[in-house]
Amino acid sequence: MSAPEDLVSAGTDPDPAVGLRAVAALRRLLDRLEDLQVQRARELGWSWADIAAALGVSKQAVHKKHAARS
Repeated sequence: MSAPEDLVSAGTDPDPAVGLRAVAALRRLLDRLEDLQVQRARELGWSWADIAAALGVSKQAVHKKHAARS
């Protein structure tokens, strides 16, 4: 499983082993995408508050998760 479309499809598989592996892979993909976009936003001068609003989380949550990476 690697293509996002394949992962989404596998996530609805009736076999929980297949579905749960897909969920874990999607979570890893989403984490990487979030890291990439937060880094890009910071490079463009976005504040932590701006990023938090876009992600629908608190400023403290996004800062705690990403501050060490930027």
